[in-house]
Amino acid sequence: MKLKVNDQVMVIAGKEKGKSGKIIRVDRKNNKVTVEKLNLRIKHIKKGANGPGEKISFEAPLSASNVMAIDPKSGKPTRIKFQKLANGKKERVASKSGNSLDNVSSTAAAKTTKKKAK
Repeated sequence: MKLKVNDQVMVIAGKEKGKSGKIIRVDRKNNKVTVEKLNLRIKHIKKGANGPGEKISFEAPLSASNVMAIDPKSGKPTRIKFQKLANGKKERVASKSGNSLDNVSSTAAAKTTKKKAK
């Protein structure tokens, strides 16, 4: 799975289709992601000795195949591909624009290496 926590994604299938949000949890074993404020469910808690009953709203996981990463340049859904940097590390890149999806961009890495060389 190429998705990570804090990625901006758009739902491409199901009842939440067209909505977007930030990933808050990734379950690689079951191929599921939980998106902030999407796919909300209500859990009813029975009253007990400690307090009254209540309804708790929570985000249920979605299948990772039903979401796509959002391209940082255009704001549209895109596939993710990997690109090797000059220093040998892999970086996640948006297929449509070629912009980095990781925090470390290739241009920033190149600028820091030039500064160190001086």
